[in-house]
Amino acid sequence: MSASRRSGATDELGPDEPERDGADLLAALLDGMDAALCAFDADGIVTHWNREAERILGWSAADAVGRRGFSGWAVRSADADDVEARLMAAMRAPGRQVHEFALLTKDGGRVLVRTQSSAVRGPDGKPAGLYCAFSEVHTQIDLERSIALSEALFEDASWGVVLVDADLRPAVVNVHAARALGSGRTALLGRPLGDLISQGVEELESALAHVLAEGAPPAPAELWVTVRLPEGDARRCWRSGFVRLASPLTEEPVPLGVGWLFQDVTEAKQTEQEAAQLRFRANQLHRASRAAAECEDPAEAATVHLDFALAGFADHALIDLVVGDEQADGERTGPVRLARAAATPSGAPGPSLLVSRTTLPVRYLEGHPALQCVERTGSVRAGASGRDATRAREWAEARQWPEGTVHALCAVLRSRARTLGVVTFLRGPSRTQFERADATYAESVAARIAGTLDLARVLDR
Repeated sequence: MSASRRSGATDELGPDEPERDGADLLAALLDGMDAALCAFDADGIVTHWNREAERILGWSAADAVGRRGFSGWAVRSADADDVEARLMAAMRAPGRQVHEFALLTKDGGRVLVRTQSSAVRGPDGKPAGLYCAFSEVHTQIDLERSIALSEALFEDASWGVVLVDADLRPAVVNVHAARALGSGRTALLGRPLGDLISQGVEELESALAHVLAEGAPPAPAELWVTVRLPEGDARRCWRSGFVRLASPLTEEPVPLGVGWLFQDVTEAKQTEQEAAQLRFRANQLHRASRAAAECEDPAEAATVHLDFALAGFADHALIDLVVGDEQADGERTGPVRLARAAATPSGAPGPSLLVSRTTLPVRYLEGHPALQCVERTGSVRAGASGRDATRAREWAEARQWPEGTVHALCAVLRSRARTLGVVTFLRGPSRTQFERADATYAESVAARIAGTLDLARVLDR
């Protein structure tokens, strides 16, 4: 009776219920692990065997639990003593022991595994058993390669690597990328890309957002950006590749961000652009020469050269000739006076127009770039850079150039050791300022124009 009461009290209080819950929790944890795991007691009897171990070897927990070691079922007889000795040695060694050996699958195959074994100690501190986590060697090697690749990319890579989070902010930056962005690796983390890039950030963020939504593009993209560096803004071209990062731990892919890899190709792109520009300009000079050869009037041939030169080079052009007879170098007397000979339309686009022959000089102020060009017998560049729209308009108006002009390049017209005048090329705000390479091209055009104008004057006499 008392036993029945004790049994009833036990059932009512359920002292075994927490123990069953703990066992269920332990079983769930073991079966949910990504690594195969088994455990042995102090006598080498298998006490635990999870589902990943069953997946790799085919032996179920019912097949494994209760067996002594791996001998006779999970290893070959010839290897059994060596495997058992190495496993049991982990109970006497400090820390984890790593080994590699071949195990047998239930269907008779062999699998090379890498194990990590460690002693399990009882309340008295003495070894009570050991656990052994193992995985297929090739899987472990793949993991180690992935880790090694990641570390190499973020330490030694010769191109920039940036991990951008879902908010489009740098989460991890390698040494090369930090140097390219002009800051330290930790200083870049979490900052908006707009703080690092002044121009081109919209295109970059658009590319990153597209990768997050749609996946990686099929080919690298070349992005021109202006980077804010300590020594000043710098224009750069980055050949960029993108990959979407997703968590491998979820059933549905959850985007973690974007891996952005880039390489600075600024010098190569600039060289490529310069070569293409040279080819185009040489072709324009060739076409202009052939077209000018068909003109009966040499003055008309001069405007042909001018029109061909404008393509991709400038928005407007003017030809001003020295008033009076041309003098040889060093024999000019009095101030320089220039008269307009030809000009491109300042309104609707069209071919250059010859101005009726006149000796009335253009009212250029002292120090005008065209006058400087004649006095120096060399090219002169001028610009309204840094001025606001009103001041730029006043700047162009004071020099009697079309409205909207912000950049000018004057090239002297020379023929038979005499200065005939000046050809002026003008650009609007949508174009960059003239460079030294532009001056060289303008001088080539000016030499051809000067030859035709010189011939026109000879024929007029």
